[in-house]
Amino acid sequence: MEVVENQKIYKAHVLVLPYPSQGHINPLLQFAKTLASKGLKATLATTHYTLSSISAPSVAVEPISDGFDGGGFAQARSEELFLESFKSNGSRTLTQLIKKHQKTNNPITCIVYDSFLPWALEVAKENGILGGPFFTNSAAVTAVFGRIYGGRLKLPVRVEDCPVVVPGVPALNLEDLPSFLNAPESYPAYLRMKLNQFSNLEEADWIFSNTFQSLESEVVKGMSEQWHAKLIGPMVPSAYLDGRIGGDKGYGASLWKPLDDGCTRWLETKPRNSVVYVSFGSMVSLAQQEMEEIAWGLLESGFNFLWVVKDSERHKLPKGFLDLTTQNQEKGMIVSWCNQLEMLAHDSVGCFVTHCGWNSTLEGLSLGVPMVGVPKWADQLTDAKFIADVWRVGVRAKVDGGIGMVKREEVVLCLNEVMNEGERGLEIKKNARKWRELAKEAISEGGSSDKTIDEFVVSLKNVCKRQDVYSC
Repeated sequence: MEVVENQKIYKAHVLVLPYPSQGHINPLLQFAKTLASKGLKATLATTHYTLSSISAPSVAVEPISDGFDGGGFAQARSEELFLESFKSNGSRTLTQLIKKHQKTNNPITCIVYDSFLPWALEVAKENGILGGPFFTNSAAVTAVFGRIYGGRLKLPVRVEDCPVVVPGVPALNLEDLPSFLNAPESYPAYLRMKLNQFSNLEEADWIFSNTFQSLESEVVKGMSEQWHAKLIGPMVPSAYLDGRIGGDKGYGASLWKPLDDGCTRWLETKPRNSVVYVSFGSMVSLAQQEMEEIAWGLLESGFNFLWVVKDSERHKLPKGFLDLTTQNQEKGMIVSWCNQLEMLAHDSVGCFVTHCGWNSTLEGLSLGVPMVGVPKWADQLTDAKFIADVWRVGVRAKVDGGIGMVKREEVVLCLNEVMNEGERGLEIKKNARKWRELAKEAISEGGSSDKTIDEFVVSLKNVCKRQDVYSC
């Protein structure tokens, strides 16, 4: 709603602030686009280092500083140093950005900030602005960390403490819990960041979560006393779900240079549901032996495959395997990057071998692609548990205890189970189709997530309208 007073136009204005990594920028930028499509003014605030990688026509982009403007996190060389610098420099420059907009016809009404950055709420309140965190993990993972923060789950978690029982969540064994809970000293800065998400929740005006009602209803019900979240997911580009945002085929942010359309051209030569798409995300780095095991497993399976391997990881591939996939791409193709959504949406892709990061999990669910989970750390282990045992849209590759990694025989076994037409494979395919429809339903007009977003938009427009009348 726009209010015209004395020739000035006021419009509810949401500033969206992601943590500056690909997996966090994507869903928050998608949320900003969704809000803009519903009549709000949306601005994304991001670090100087990531600024040039973002382009979304309906969303303004403004820089703030993390203190490492030339190189971002890589320049900091330490999680502790980066997070402390981002808090101090980010708070200062976010305040400057708010004050800059106060002098315009569209002052910032609300800040939706990544839950990793609770200091943004302090900045919002100091400047008389509404604010709320956006949780980029699943509700189940949030529930686990919420129990740790509330003192109901003690660290470290040992085998004898399992299964861990969390209301609304299936019993979790050690291999299902975020990886460092049994060794909290291994990633102290990351653990603090996960727990700090809850530090000032009671002061937030809203809480947002990138999940949807039918996907995690029991989990959310179990958390209702401490976490009154608005479920607004899946935050996946509109073209792959409801199609209501014109031309919305990508997130609009890429910290890596995308490839040409070679991947798509290769997929066009393959039969329907015949290709295994493999990607372990932007952060995971596999050991050389595990890269070799997966490589030979893919070849031995006999299925066509498209594997995304970062240039920095390529040297870990066996030479014979690389020769086979570069000289003759009939069965397999190795690329350094591609548009994952386009790959998952392609008819020839029948399986997604994934690290089970939450964005990739939601993309697999939203596009109805059966999955083989190869989780490595953090929340990925819990996501893999749900993929295999709760939503039953895939299988989880078993780690060989002797070498601590997935062996080639397990890769072949998992691919056969998911790709073939056996009883389990048919069940997985049926469930994948079901969850695709439920994801689409949630975000489409009148769906659970859509109605929740609409309620937020209306409440913010009403706040803006009251402020306009008061100011005049």
